Amino acid sequence: MSGSAAPGPGPAPCRFAHYFVLCGTDADSGLEPDELSVLYQWLEADLHGKSSDTANRTSGENFDQSPLRRTFKSKVLAHYPQNIDWNPFDRDAVNMLCMPKGLSFRTQTDNRDPQFHSFIITREDGSRTYGFVLTFYEEVTSKQICTAMQTLYQMHNAEQYSSVCASSSCSMDSLASSIDEGDATSLAKLQQYNSYDISRDTLYVSKCICLITPLPFMQACKKFLIQLYKAVTSQQPPPLPLESYIHNLLYEVPLPPPGRSLKFYGVYEPIVCQRPGPSELPLSDYPLREAFELLGLENLVQVFTCVLLEMQILLYSQDYQRLMTVAEGITTLLFPFQWQHVYVPILPASLLHFLDAPVPYLMGLQSKEGTDRSKLELPQEANLCFVDIDNHFIELPEELPQFPNKLEFIQEVSEVLLQFGIPPEGNLHCSESATKLKNLVLNDLVNDKKNGNIPSNTIHMYELLKGNETIARLHALAKRTGVTVENITLTAPMVEKERNVKLQCEEEELRNYKLNVQLREVFANCFTQMFADYEAFVIQAAQDMESWLTNREQMQNFDKASFLSDQPEPYLPFLSHFIETQMFATFIDNKIMSQWEEKDPFLRVFDSRIEKIKLYNVRAPALRTSIYQKCRTLKEAAQSIEQRLTKIDHTAIRPHLLDMKIGQGKYEQGFFPKLQSDVLATGPTNNNRWASRSATTQRRKDCFRQHSEHIGLDNDLREKYMQEARSLGKNLRQPKLSDLSPAVIAQTNWKFVEGLLKECRMKTKRMLVEKMGHEAVELGHGEASITGLEENTLIASLCDLLERIWSHGLQVKQGKSALWSHLLQYQEREERQEHMAESPVAAGPERRKSDTGITLPTLRVSLTHDMRHIQNMSEIKSDVGRARAWIRLSLEKKLLSQHLKQLLSNQALAKKLYKRYAFLRCEEEREQFLYHLLSLNAVDYFCFTSVFTTIMIPYRTVIIPIKKLSNAITTSNPWICVSGELGDTGVMQIPKNHLEMTFECQNLGKLTTVQIGHDNSGLLAKWLVDCVMVRNEITGHTYKFPCGRWLGKGVDDGSLERILIGELISSTSDEDLGKQCRTPPQQKSPTTARRLSITSLTGKNTKPNAGQIQEGIGEAVNNIVKHFHKPEKERGSLTILLCGENGLVAALEQVFHHGFKSARIFHKNVFIWDFIEKAVAYFETTDQFGDNEEEDVLLQRSSCKTFCHYVNAVSTAPRNIGKDGKFQILVCLGTRDHLLPQWIPLLAECPAITRMYEENALLRDRMTVNSLLRVLQTLQDFNIILEGSLIKGVDV
Repeated sequence: MSGSAAPGPGPAPCRFAHYFVLCGTDADSGLEPDELSVLYQWLEADLHGKSSDTANRTSGENFDQSPLRRTFKSKVLAHYPQNIDWNPFDRDAVNMLCMPKGLSFRTQTDNRDPQFHSFIITREDGSRTYGFVLTFYEEVTSKQICTAMQTLYQMHNAEQYSSVCASSSCSMDSLASSIDEGDATSLAKLQQYNSYDISRDTLYVSKCICLITPLPFMQACKKFLIQLYKAVTSQQPPPLPLESYIHNLLYEVPLPPPGRSLKFYGVYEPIVCQRPGPSELPLSDYPLREAFELLGLENLVQVFTCVLLEMQILLYSQDYQRLMTVAEGITTLLFPFQWQHVYVPILPASLLHFLDAPVPYLMGLQSKEGTDRSKLELPQEANLCFVDIDNHFIELPEELPQFPNKLEFIQEVSEVLLQFGIPPEGNLHCSESATKLKNLVLNDLVNDKKNGNIPSNTIHMYELLKGNETIARLHALAKRTGVTVENITLTAPMVEKERNVKLQCEEEELRNYKLNVQLREVFANCFTQMFADYEAFVIQAAQDMESWLTNREQMQNFDKASFLSDQPEPYLPFLSHFIETQMFATFIDNKIMSQWEEKDPFLRVFDSRIEKIKLYNVRAPALRTSIYQKCRTLKEAAQSIEQRLTKIDHTAIRPHLLDMKIGQGKYEQGFFPKLQSDVLATGPTNNNRWASRSATTQRRKDCFRQHSEHIGLDNDLREKYMQEARSLGKNLRQPKLSDLSPAVIAQTNWKFVEGLLKECRMKTKRMLVEKMGHEAVELGHGEASITGLEENTLIASLCDLLERIWSHGLQVKQGKSALWSHLLQYQEREERQEHMAESPVAAGPERRKSDTGITLPTLRVSLTHDMRHIQNMSEIKSDVGRARAWIRLSLEKKLLSQHLKQLLSNQALAKKLYKRYAFLRCEEEREQFLYHLLSLNAVDYFCFTSVFTTIMIPYRTVIIPIKKLSNAITTSNPWICVSGELGDTGVMQIPKNHLEMTFECQNLGKLTTVQIGHDNSGLLAKWLVDCVMVRNEITGHTYKFPCGRWLGKGVDDGSLERILIGELISSTSDEDLGKQCRTPPQQKSPTTARRLSITSLTGKNTKPNAGQIQEGIGEAVNNIVKHFHKPEKERGSLTILLCGENGLVAALEQVFHHGFKSARIFHKNVFIWDFIEKAVAYFETTDQFGDNEEEDVLLQRSSCKTFCHYVNAVSTAPRNIGKDGKFQILVCLGTRDHLLPQWIPLLAECPAITRMYEENALLRDRMTVNSLLRVLQTLQDFNIILEGSLIKGVDV
């Protein structure tokens, strides 16, 4: 062994252990009911709205529970040393976590096996201290306590006897209740099985020994404590007094340096521990094998996803160590990220109110024996992941995105687990005996030494567990997706490898270490692949750390939109949520901070792995792939651990006799001795035993550096960093366990309220800035930085925040969604009042009359009305889903703030539902909250319409004619077809003599076009339509489709049907909506600007000049180019850009109208289409090119042929479209097929142009035509897809 001399103890942060603690009963103070238990009962009573009397009856003094089952107050009996400056001893917290249930008593008939558990204390600055506890039972020697216990039993039995006499059903504890209550001897049996007699029974009380350490060396601490316990219970006294071993561990055993192993000595055997090197994954000593066996692989990955997305995770188990194992196991797998929120793996009863916390948390709650999950009342469940460890069962939040490449990822982890003999579906009964038995069977299977039944150690993984359902399912999925399942080499767990080095630790322990590191490598590799290029998207705007910290809140530190656009499509649902988390923000903050200070250790290791992966991979970093890439470092990682454990780097000083007083601490079997505090209070003053001073100094420096890396940054800097840089979204630091006064609880709740308000401000600001930025781009300002996916993520995040706000301070919980529960109760009260008086929310008169008397009736603005819409949606099955749908609908209608204000205006209901400290009852904060939500009305959201695409929606349509110039009603049979981004209604007949109709159809999305027409029957067939209005009756979105043209033969352009292009009317208020729905005054008709150039109606309007026309063409083409440069999901409607008011069709109409000779020839209207038909007639009858075979001529001939074919197809289409409508279709088809630049020169050179156009017309100016062609050429590269309604019936 190298280094028989160990490194010196150095400065105290380098010590292996900081404190040794002894907890138990204080003989002087006797039996005291546990105050924490009383507080717990009071909180429970408060939660269920019971009276304090009930709570008192159910406190530590209640007579229903047998005295041996009650909890009594424990105390810290001793701790050594008294205090350490850098890690002050927190007596209350340590006592609470060493004995979370307080003292418990047993008799000689009960099971008294020692129990091990661990805990963690997270300080306010985020640094952690670990505790490892062994609880055992010691005989009670105090006559006073034994007598008190007997008295308690006599009182208990008297109470039970009176209960049995009073009623046949009595409340007993679990043992008593299992006895047949109908049996006449039930009371006798009760007293026999559940009693304590001082003359007959021996009373035992729990006591615990505990080590507090800076790093989680769980296995080593457990071995040390078990050896101490054996020394106490052994018939022979230990070789040295116990003080020698404790003193040795506290003062003479150092932390192993990074990348090294250390051997130190327990009472009977040496103990080995190791610490990963600077380039390896950080230390984790909790056995992941147990976490996977307890939950199963599928469940663990689901819980892991919830932790990554910072949901509320509640672990539930009877066993404290199981809670710690699962919590530490999952947080270990997060590398390179770290959990940033409340982390309490063992939640003491006194902190139960923290389940009310409206923030992300990871907490563990001890379940009582026989407690059913349904009886567990949790304040909020909308965003909760509930993990019942003992029953192998999890409840997940709704809409949980899937972890990227989940199937392949699970398969790779399965392979690692199977190599170590662990079934991927977990093992519900993880008792030690079952584990030992299973290992024996596997050992025999893998290495059959008796008869060599297995000739080779290569076994097909699915042959091994052929009958296993989970494996079969996984195999079938793998087959379907084309993933090959390779043969796996089972490494024999007990095979004697050909090596001369003797292992310094047990084989089983080495296997656990290797399994741990290999599982962690698979998880870490997943993130390394996923974020291999993250550095390219980090925004480092600040010049120095000071300015960065000062402006942290205003700064964007990661280009999220660009990062997401670079990712494979299947990753997006998960990644878009994940990059919004606090753990990701902190990771990026650490990256930015690393330019001014030493790199965070997690970040340093992660970055080095990315460098390595880039050397391995030949692919360009920008080309992301969704092909799963397996981990390549499994063998290497396992070997480094094995090497450390086979060749010990350092050995600590052996325990030795101390300068102790003779006669004290005398050994007495079964009793932990009273330790001599003077020898344990301080460490050795003389270091001559240690290696040379210079070496020690160097080691001290190493230890200091490594300690600061693992434990945290310099405190002042860290505090500043925590407060300023990480304040975004982080509402609450760790709960302080020691002070539980009502004032502190009130202060904590106040922090919750402040945190929620701040989070609301940040979220609404982010939504507003991103959305405004996006809309500014559409107006030509700046660059967009938000994608549809990101917007959806922000809205989902707002829904989560509202659920947390509504869950804070609830009196009684009803249903999984606190917000929906509140809404239902409000709805019930409103409906009761409706028959007495009209609801105050009805908006104005039922219908606003316009000049023509025809308009849309005013849509009623009502919170309960919107609720009914949601309740009618059969697609939504849960309360959480209904609440989210209602939030989305209110946001889209710009009524979220108004609705919530109305909901909270019912103060009587709010008082009934919420405690005084609840956020919703803090008036000033509530008003600010509603104000922040009101700011969201500044932008348009389609978060309801775009998400619920399959629901049935009622629409109302109104056709508004120009009465003064035509009939209000036509005698023909009118029809209408409404189209949107998600589909169309098909042709619907409008009832005769009606201008208004309602219809229901599947969600059409944003509306784009309306086709309107009639069959020209009857005497009064001609119809002058001003516009068509269509309203979505759920969202209130109203679209106006301007027309301003005639429908009828022999009038206008002879059209019997028209395609109208819609525009969304922005309805800022009901009053404005009423105004905008009214028919425009006569002098403003026709409504669209493009018609002003057509002189078929008035001829008096000012025509645009050549410059304005050319500018219009440039603008229209530019808008189409910008459309295609947006992300696909952000593009909006191309139809409006082509056929809308300032679209390409309108701009080309202006070009063709410029210099067009008098529109009326012999009182007959002449249209552009007339010119096009003349040109076609010329091309078809004249061979203008002769027999010339030159390439240019052939091209022109082909263009002529194509042009004639398209025009004829439009003319012969079975549609009654007028001449202007035909021109629109031709332009759309020419744009789609990139033919306009070929057609326009043909028309410009056609002889008909001289007859129909003035000399100064744009089409007769060669330079202008060439300029127009250059502009249109820019559209050649785009794949233009036309909406079906535009070209229906045209076959080209």
